[in-house]
Amino acid sequence: MNKLIKFLSLSLVVILTIILCAACGLGDIIPGHVTQSSGSTSSSAPTEDSDSSLVVDVPDNEIPLNRTPALPMVLMPEASGVLTEENDKAIIDFSNTSDGYVMVKWLTDTTKQLRAQVTGPSGVTYTYIIQPDNEFSVLPLSDGNGTYDIKIFEQAEGDKYALALGTVVDVALVDEFAPFLRPNQFVNFNEESDIVSKAASLVYAEDTLLEKVQRIYEFVVNNFTYDTQFAEEVAAGGHKGYLPDLDAILARQYGICFDYAAVMTGMLRSQGIPTKLVEGFAGEVHHAWINVFSEDTGWIEEIIFFDGENWTLMDPTFASSAGASSALAQFIGDGTNYSTLFLH
Repeated sequence: MNKLIKFLSLSLVVILTIILCAACGLGDIIPGHVTQSSGSTSSSAPTEDSDSSLVVDVPDNEIPLNRTPALPMVLMPEASGVLTEENDKAIIDFSNTSDGYVMVKWLTDTTKQLRAQVTGPSGVTYTYIIQPDNEFSVLPLSDGNGTYDIKIFEQAEGDKYALALGTVVDVALVDEFAPFLRPNQFVNFNEESDIVSKAASLVYAEDTLLEKVQRIYEFVVNNFTYDTQFAEEVAAGGHKGYLPDLDAILARQYGICFDYAAVMTGMLRSQGIPTKLVEGFAGEVHHAWINVFSEDTGWIEEIIFFDGENWTLMDPTFASSAGASSALAQFIGDGTNYSTLFLH
């Protein structure tokens, strides 16, 4: 008799528990059931007459698996084909001059040397070597607003060239920094380039422009070695038409002044920092360095290091090869020993 009483008591407890659970809505989370707006329950396999507008909250479980720097959106040139000048030999695409560039391409097979020239409102003529590889070359409009004369030449004989195609365009930039934010023939990179991801990792924790500039600058200065042999070969007339391969330079971490400046320029531009790759002379030596724009100070020209308060000539080649020696500081002085030829 006692066992029967205990069994009945236990059964009653179970029944009451089930009723209480249903009243509290705990049945809603039982697999195979979903709650409708009316509060009634139905099987997880809806019938043809069931309400197809059932809404179930599915929360996003956004759990970061790691912390990696977000890559910036690289401003990439494109040959839009909207405004062009072309013939059977070459094409000049000037659809995006407002963004600070034109694009040129040779269309036929040839063993002859090819050149492109861009002359802007300053009167300075920029000469570029182009290849018959059916690829567009990006040429910057470094002089800003104004009229540009663009020409493509094909070698006739020796150092003589024949005009293959030309056009004149009027340029009105969207802003003065447009030519110095994008890749071009001398500062060639894209979204997948190693220098882009490297720059992002270097400046990941920095908030201000000058802090970002300093991190990239220090990386190049402290890790790159000057390639004296290659520099001597270039000075002797070798490697004509040399163009820096930014990712290759980053991988080997040595190069000439043009390599140093081009890598820094590419890294900074990939971060949206207006940067000029400057080609000119340091004393009587053909040289390259960079200028950077800050909203607080304008163009920071001819600077080499940041001491926490002041910038002084940012010339990464001299900084890495000679440090901050007194002789170097004396040569740099106020920058008068530097003369600019071209801006890329």
